[in-house]
Parts: sequence; structure tokens; C-alpha cells
Amino acid sequence: MNVTISPSRVQGRARAPPSKSYTHRAILAAGYADGATVQDALWSADTKATAGAVDLFGGDVDRTDDGTLEIEGFDGQPGVPADVIDCENSGTTMRLVTATAALADGTSVLTGDSSLRSRPQGPLLEAIADLGGDAYSTRGNGQAPLVVTGPITGTEVSIPGDVSSQYITALLMAGAVTEEGLEIDLETELKSAPYVDVTIEVLEDFGVEARQTDAGFAVEGGQRYDPAGGEYRVPGDFSSISYLLAAGAIAGDEGVRVEGAQPSAQGDTAIVDIVERMGADVDWDREDGTIDVSTAALEGIEVSVEDTPDLLPTIATLGAVADGDTHITDAEHVRYKETDRVSAMAEELGKMGVETTEEQDALTVHGDESDLEGVRVDGRGDHRIVMALALAGLVADGETTIAGAEHVDVSFPDFFDTLEELGATLDRSD
Repeated sequence: MNVTISPSRVQGRARAPPSKSYTHRAILAAGYADGATVQDALWSADTKATAGAVDLFGGDVDRTDDGTLEIEGFDGQPGVPADVIDCENSGTTMRLVTATAALADGTSVLTGDSSLRSRPQGPLLEAIADLGGDAYSTRGNGQAPLVVTGPITGTEVSIPGDVSSQYITALLMAGAVTEEGLEIDLETELKSAPYVDVTIEVLEDFGVEARQTDAGFAVEGGQRYDPAGGEYRVPGDFSSISYLLAAGAIAGDEGVRVEGAQPSAQGDTAIVDIVERMGADVDWDREDGTIDVSTAALEGIEVSVEDTPDLLPTIATLGAVADGDTHITDAEHVRYKETDRVSAMAEELGKMGVETTEEQDALTVHGDESDLEGVRVDGRGDHRIVMALALAGLVADGETTIAGAEHVDVSFPDFFDTLEELGATLDRSD
């Protein structure tokens, strides 16, 4: 699908979609349990992949008419899947359920689409092997398709922390239902650390204790996943909120109110401070979970995305509108997402007339040297690139057409409907 966006001003109220990160963890945690009800879950392409994996391990995920997920779990004992686990485009699914597969008494095969099959899984495979399982890439390059045979029996493992925090999440979630638990030593500094905080928060809500140690993380074995009252409610998603706040900051003369923005462990809550530092008028009522934002003259700033990689596309677009340079640092791990998001934003914004300087670990957007022009751009099969480019289209001179816009279904299926409701003028076409 192509979406063409005309220059537009936005105003009004918008509700944040539920968190993708929390939903993935909640679906799998309910799978590890005897069962649970997950309220306010994000039902997207990625989270459906995690639900499908739970089904294949012996659970059952049923979505009711009101969007509630009624999940029957496999009670800490995943079965050997009767089919290949297709993780689609979801890196979170692949990493989290690879560790689940290592608990099964038999062999599981995991794959995904072409993008996912290019993403690194090697450190997690090595960790599973060190714990007594058998795990390998069919192509011998640390990338899917993956073959995993369990059950693992070890209790200590070391793993790098600078490739993906999802490796640690996967091992913590699986380690809780092993007999003796798991100690994870980090070989390098942990990047995207708030995502592990999210994991520990979800585990606690499901009655499972995990903790940070001097060397890394640990989780006791023999625990049961059992949320209070058998229910769990997913909070709003700050990665998605970033696009709504940015829309208000660059095109919200009359103001935009974002609802569903209660505080949580999500690192991407940093977007509130980032937009405010750049000069937008921002007011976050944490108790009510609302954020009001309106347009003001924006100034470039320096921002580290070490712990917030998903914010890079949003910040890059804000930088294209701001005066001066916006310097985004600690960004190398952002290259290993659905696409290389550093290069993708530099190249696609470049088509629109934005000057950038790309380094291996950084992206600088030169706002003073840029004039946003409406052109045809490519979403690169990446939901976050699509949404960031749509923001640029709100303030570009002329129409901006985004190819592959359907990929917003991964995390924010109603994104373009929400933009329209806020006043954006856009057209969809095949």
C-alpha cells in the first residue's frame, strides 16, 4: 500500500496503542503459566507471531470480540511444535521463543521473513549450547532459520549485552521454569537496558522474581507464572506515542493531547523529555496519563539512543524540522533492526532534501541546511521508518508518497486512521 500525505496541521485527541513490548512478554508469560487473561493487548502482525508460537508449544490464544486475549498456557512445559515456528518479521518473537524452544524435550525449527532472516541470533544460540542444549543456524551464519533442541540443563551462562537485550529477556523468562534457575553474566555493557526493566516488571506482575546482579541478571528456578486474579493489563506504548508527540511538536498549532500515557518502565518515555528539550510545549499529567504537546520553534540537540533505539527515526524527523544540528549518538545497534534504520533515515530523508552526516555509531541531521520537499520515499518494510517519514510529510513542501505503508500493522495498525482523525490529509492506494 502507498500512502500520500499532503502538508497538514493536526489537533485534537489521540489514544496511544497498547505497548508492543509488553504485549509480547505478556502473551508468552501467559503461555508459561497455566493460563491468563491479557487485557488491552496490541493485536498486530508481530504480536500475532508470538501468539502463534504459544499455540505451537501447546497453549491456546483466543481473542474475544472486545480484544481481550484468553490464553491457555503450557504451564512451564512447552511441547515440541508440530510445525515450523514462523516468526514473520518479529525479532522479539524469534528471540523470546528460541529460549522457550530450548526447554522442550525435542527439536524446534524457527524461521521468519527475509528481513528477520538477516538479523543476528548467534549469541543466543551459543548461550543455549553452553546450557546443554543444541542450537544452530541452518546456514551457519548465526541467522535464521534456526534449529533448537532441548531441554537445557545448565545454570550459568555468559552473553554479550551490546547486541540485543532481548537475549537476556528470553533467558530470564525461560530460566524461571527450569529446576535450578539461571545466572546470566554480561560480557559487555548492556544496551537497551530499559527493555530488560520491562521484562522484570512483567515477570513480577506474573508472580515471578528476577533480579539484577553485580555481573548481570539472575532468576530462581521452579517458579510459576501466575498473575494476580489471573489477569494482566498492557500499558500504552511510548514508542508509538513518540510519533503522536512529534506530530504535535511539528504540526500541532492548536495542540495535540495523547491519552493512555501512564508512566512505566519503558525507556521510550524519554521522548517526552526529548521533544521538550527541542523546544516544543509539553505537559505530561502522569496521574491521568495524558500528554499535551503543541508546536514551537524547535532547536537541534544531542541525543543518545543507547537505551532507546526505536526512537531514532522519530528524532531524525524532528531534527529535519529543527534549527541547527541534531546529533543522534550510540546508534550502531539501531542498524540491526527490521532494516538498518540509521542508513534508511539518512537516505530517505535525503530524498526529501534533508542534509545528514552518517557515521557507524551516529547520525547527524543538519536542520539549517535542509528544506523538506514532498517526494516518493520507501518505507523499507519497516513500520518505524514509515511512520517517521509520514511525520515529515506533514510539513514537507508538496505531497509525500510512502511506499510500503502497510507495514505500520507491525506496531500501530491504526496509525494512518489516527493521523486522519487529527486532521491530516492523506490518500491510500495500492
